[in-house]
Order: sequence, then structure tokens, then C-alpha cells
Amino acid sequence: MISGAEGRRVAYLDSASTAQKPRAVLDAVARLLSRDSGSPRRSLHALGERAARALEAARAKVQRLLGAREAREVIFTRSATEAINLVALGLARGRLGPGDEIVVTALEHHSNLVPWQVLRDATGAALRVAPVDDRGELDLEALERTIGPRTRLVAAAHVASATGTVLPVRRIAEMAHAHGALVLVDGALAAAHVPADVREIGCDFYALSGHKLYGPSGIGALYGRAEALEALPPLLTGGDMVRSVTFERAEYAGLPERLEAGALNLEGAVGLGAAIDYVLALGLDAVREHERGLLELAARRLEAVPGLRVLGTAREKAAVLTFTLDGVHPHDLATVLDAEGVAVRAGHLCSQPLLERLGAPAAVRASLGVYNTAEDIEALAAGIERARAVFA
Repeated sequence: MISGAEGRRVAYLDSASTAQKPRAVLDAVARLLSRDSGSPRRSLHALGERAARALEAARAKVQRLLGAREAREVIFTRSATEAINLVALGLARGRLGPGDEIVVTALEHHSNLVPWQVLRDATGAALRVAPVDDRGELDLEALERTIGPRTRLVAAAHVASATGTVLPVRRIAEMAHAHGALVLVDGALAAAHVPADVREIGCDFYALSGHKLYGPSGIGALYGRAEALEALPPLLTGGDMVRSVTFERAEYAGLPERLEAGALNLEGAVGLGAAIDYVLALGLDAVREHERGLLELAARRLEAVPGLRVLGTAREKAAVLTFTLDGVHPHDLATVLDAEGVAVRAGHLCSQPLLERLGAPAAVRASLGVYNTAEDIEALAAGIERARAVFA
């Protein structure tokens, strides 16, 4: 049970913003800080050695979760957003120019759109957008027409943050690679809800978020094929990302150190590793089945509410139900729900272009996690009815 400050039960339906942390994650971080807190890679004493082993054990867990070929293909970052920016800024340094093209989908979170706008502006490349239909599904035929011989990179979400649409990322990768383009998948919302095997997908890069995966905030990861990562210049320099330094020049270290400048978030990495253990022990297939049942229940309950419109009715969805209610601003609806003990997200959901395409400048998003129950869905439905009464 999730409790608020007053000990009141909270129906927490905002896991797409940040997931609550299981006891296993809290305990893993506490053990590290109380027993093994040292500087990995920099200290030869016992604490430093244990810290280094803990860091690399966490890296191996990310490798396992994503099905990466080698542990060095996992780069720790502060977030999925930083992981995407690492790729975008790396490509900006002499890899793209006028006449080249970057392709994104209309389903993207701002974190997988704005970096490519910056890359476009820095290089003179064009940014092209593959459209979605009224259900919030990617138009694959339009995407295939959008990708062409000048496409250098295709960026797509695995699960759309605003609607929960599951994108056919393997098919997207096949289309992109047919034209020799790189593929980046934003897996920030996906990894806690659907299997994500990067070799099966065939992507070149995959961005991972810790706090949406029941892990700590301030930690994320970038998977990259070793060859693709080796072609990226470092985003940050200094610290342990060098092999040797003189006043004239620096020789960079190999992967993963070359792309991990500065002191890493060891606590975050260990917490992320514990969160991965937790999710894999549950089983992603079981997680998805649990969440699918709750999503279907929520859809049935909300369909019966007069004036309520669901945004994003894709055939393949994960853990998200987004909606508007006639006559009630989403912020007001979220405030009433909060007063009723139901936590949701409201606003443009960091996906303004998508919401505008679906005809809503703002919306309410209820997003699920492994801890949610049918009782939470009933609380959501009752809270919406309360809001209808308040604003009638």
C-alpha cells in the first residue's frame, strides 16, 4: 500500500512520471552507503574495490535487462534524457550536415524531440516527422516514405509517454537500416512494462531511465552497439575518461569509461541494478499481463463516464490511460482527484505536438505500475464522478 503524508491510502497512478521504489531498492542503496561507499576506479583500498565491483555488477544487470552483447555497451548517464543528448551532440560534431535528415515520430516525448531540433539547428540537417492517426498509432506507410537515402538517424519511442502506444520498434529499425541510418529508441517508459531486447529490436542506441523503472532518480543508461558508441565523441571530458594526459593532449580511454566523465552516481547505479533484479524476478510477461488487466478495467469504467474522451486508443498499449473530461480543465480534474487520494499527471505531458494532433492542448494521464490494484481503478472512477459533480 502507498500512503500519503497523513497515512492515508493513495491510489498512485503516476508511475509514468516516476515509479515508487520497492524495499529491495531502498535496502540495496542503504547497504552500499553504510558498508561499501567508496570511489570506484580511483581508489585501491578495500572500499574503493567493493564500490567498483558494485558499479560493474549494476552495469551487468542493465546488460542483462536489455540483452546487450557486451557490458561495455552500457554507458551510465543521469537520465534517459542525457543518454539521448549524448547521441545527438555526438552526431553534431562532424557527422551530419546540410542535406542530411533526421526522422522522428509524432508520438515523441519532448526529450526525444528537442535534442534533434538542436541537432538540426547546429548542423543544417532537416528534421522530418512521421505522422500518427486519430488512434495515436504510428502510420508505418508514411514512416517508410519519410525515411530515405539522406536519412542519417531515426529516433522513436518504444512506448509513447503520453498515450502508452507501443511502437513497432523492430520494424522501424529495419526500415531505417535499409537506408543505412542509425536508430535510437527511447525506452524511458518501456523498460518497466515490456521486454526490450536491443539485439532483437536491432537498434543502434537505446535510452533507459532509472526512476521510471522503480529505481532512484538521477540515474539512466545508454545502450549502444560498440561500433556506434566508439564513433561518438565524448559529451563531457575529464576525470577517468582518459587513459593518459599531457599539457599538449589527452588520450581517451576505451568504452565505457570514455563516455562516463566525472564521478558516477554509484548509489543510483546500484539502486537501478536492484530495481532490475526486482522487475526480472516478477517477470516482465507477468507484469504486462497484470497491467493489461487493469488497463482494460480502467477503459471500461471510464467509457461509462459522460463527457470523458480517451486520447490514444492504439491496439497495442502499455500501462497508460490519458483522457479529458468535458467542462473540466485537466489541472482542476487532477486537483479534485488528489483531494480524493488519487495521484495522476495533468498538463501537456511533455508531448505538446502529440496532444495537439489528438485535439487536446492538455489532458489527464493515469499510469500504472506493478503495485496497482483494481481498488485504485475504482478510486479513479469515483474521483472523476466527484469532479463531474463539483463542476456541474
